[in-house]
Amino acid sequence: MSAAAASPPPPAAAGEHLRFHLRGFLSPETCKELEFVHRSCGTAGYRPSVVSTSLPHLAATGCGHLLLPFVPVRERLRDAVESAFSCHFDLFIEFTGLISWCKGASIGWHSDDNKPYLRQRAFTAVCYLNDHGKDYKGGILQFQDGEPSFITPVAGDVVIYTADNSNTHCVDEVTEGERLTLTLWFTRDSAYDEDPKLLSFLSQTSLNYEPVHQSSYIPLPASDIMYWFAYDHSGFDVRCARVHILGFSFHSSIDEDNKSVAPAEDDPIELLGKPVRLGRGDDVFDKVFANGLHALQVSTYFHFLSSFSLQIMSIRLQ
Repeated sequence: MSAAAASPPPPAAAGEHLRFHLRGFLSPETCKELEFVHRSCGTAGYRPSVVSTSLPHLAATGCGHLLLPFVPVRERLRDAVESAFSCHFDLFIEFTGLISWCKGASIGWHSDDNKPYLRQRAFTAVCYLNDHGKDYKGGILQFQDGEPSFITPVAGDVVIYTADNSNTHCVDEVTEGERLTLTLWFTRDSAYDEDPKLLSFLSQTSLNYEPVHQSSYIPLPASDIMYWFAYDHSGFDVRCARVHILGFSFHSSIDEDNKSVAPAEDDPIELLGKPVRLGRGDDVFDKVFANGLHALQVSTYFHFLSSFSLQIMSIRLQ
């Protein structure tokens, strides 16, 4: 089923555990586009072994243009939730974020409104952007009561449910890989509407840039501590890790000889806020990036572009 053809769920009957599993809600292209945003912009998350990318973070770091893929998805999800729970034109989006659960991440039984500061949450939508078994192991969403009792993630699928204790749930530990989702919470209280806050962020950051200038799309990194991923009594910088996975390393931009040089002697984290080059093996490339986040975004973009081209070529050769 294509994303456009995914039909809204029927309204729930009274007394049911209010949850729905919508298959094929997001297209593979949309999943990949959102994955690109997350892998090139994410910061250390709100829980151990979690990486997150929120919309205010994108706006605050000069990446307002990367909000565009979220706009139609958010509206389609709101329509689906309002249709499922018969609350048309009644909901506001409280939070939108890309969240990846890495090896070791899990959460015990809880409801999504289980803290005093979360009482405004009425509904949850979790959109899976990659596949269980292929991209990661573990990370199964389980519900304490009712059906479906668990969800095996498939890219493009969405699960929506009420945020109260009728949908107490947990997520099994991720044992391998990285489980990636787009998560939204909805509220009936306009005081918690995410959109006015987001527009305020944009008016102070991205919208102040002149779009004719190339620098309009140069990211402005957040504080280094936001990229520090604590792991096993130590940790690492998310930007360094993402670049390393792509086969590159960061180097100072001030080396006179840009060939066959070792990484700069500077503090590697401090280096990421300055102009940098990328290297692979013993070679360091000529291109100078504005900062480490800029280098990560460009290298991630070309990685996704080449991967997509290979997929198209493979399909045509079949």
